[in-house]
Amino acid sequence: RGRDCNNPQLSTDTCRMCVSKHIVRDTRRKEGPPTNLTVPLHPNFLDQEVVVGGSLSDKGRTELCALLKRNLDIFAWQPFDMTRVPRSVAKHKLNVQEGYPPIRQKKRGQAPECTKAIQPEVEKLVEAGIMREVYYHDWLSNPVMVKKHDGSWRMCVDFTDLNKACPQDCYPLLKIDWKVESLCGYSFKCFLDAYKGYHQIQMAATDEEKTAFHTGHGVYCYTKMPFGLKNAGATYQRLMDKAFENQIGRNIEVYVDDLVIKSHTETEMVRDIAKTFQTLRKINMKLNPKKCLFGLAEGVFLG
Repeated sequence: RGRDCNNPQLSTDTCRMCVSKHIVRDTRRKEGPPTNLTVPLHPNFLDQEVVVGGSLSDKGRTELCALLKRNLDIFAWQPFDMTRVPRSVAKHKLNVQEGYPPIRQKKRGQAPECTKAIQPEVEKLVEAGIMREVYYHDWLSNPVMVKKHDGSWRMCVDFTDLNKACPQDCYPLLKIDWKVESLCGYSFKCFLDAYKGYHQIQMAATDEEKTAFHTGHGVYCYTKMPFGLKNAGATYQRLMDKAFENQIGRNIEVYVDDLVIKSHTETEMVRDIAKTFQTLRKINMKLNPKKCLFGLAEGVFLG
């Protein structure tokens, strides 16, 4: 839990934010915050809007929207817009321990509604280039269907046996409280969400078929890094630390797939966003417009 700003260890000059449960609020504002705006950017995808802070000046809002519209390619507007981070930049390698025998899980029964939901999800991910059908495999796992709050389904895979065969990647992660408190004193924050972030990192080609899993219509494996694999978070954090090494701590903070830009002024914010977009374009990572918020006084980090 983040420390309260009344903590004597924190200078009121350097920290004017109240941090609790990872919610960053500006305590200087006595009246209710202005209503944030939703703004369509792409003429062909008017339903996919970004959120723009209501406290921005007219000039700041105009400059921000102009910048976003000049960088439409940084967003994935549909699944196949999501390309991939080159393997030369980052890839997920399993490093299965030598001599560890492959395990083929027996096919498990699924509730009828889960069985019905699996194949459409697989077809969607195959079309997006996230998985492919496989015919010869040594490892085999089972899918697990999880119902979301909106009633749709998320498909996960039980990689328990595969994960046991992989050594722990001890790449260090900073404490969450440090990351949250580092946002103190910044008037403008931009919360960015990568479009299916984990799925933008490719599996090492030799490890793809180790992620094979049963379906009612064949066996499939991941070509992009899925959730549930041991060390996936470390792979993602290493990529972000490397890509944003010149910005972290100065104008952005990153914790695995949570990225927030922090700026003191509107002019700085526009400049910081442009620099961040430049880095994302360099590593070929796309954002989800519907989950990006720009120029907010407060918001949820690590939510």
